[in-house]
Amino acid sequence: MAKPVEVILDTAKHHPYHKMWENIARTVAEKLGVELKILEEDYMFAIDHGITDDLGMAALPQLLIKLDDGSIKPLLAQLPLGSDYKPDPDKAVELALKKVEEYTSQ
Repeated sequence: MAKPVEVILDTAKHHPYHKMWENIARTVAEKLGVELKILEEDYMFAIDHGITDDLGMAALPQLLIKLDDGSIKPLLAQLPLGSDYKPDPDKAVELALKKVEEYTSQ
């Protein structure tokens, strides 16, 4: 069973929700008790390890997790919306932690 060793945020400072993504990443890292690594506009990293579209391109920001087996898995590539149709950071943390649980229970 793999264990998380690092939360990775691949972000773009010009993104309108950049700060929200940073806060989500920090919260997930704190809850998991692991380090947070922040990459800036590393599209090749996102293409290699993140979520891509049907043309193989990646959008940023993306939140990923590095596991102790060396694998890097995507957690979030979009912010979930609340009932008010605005990004819901609490739901984002919840979804990210749920994904980590899925990856570590395999």
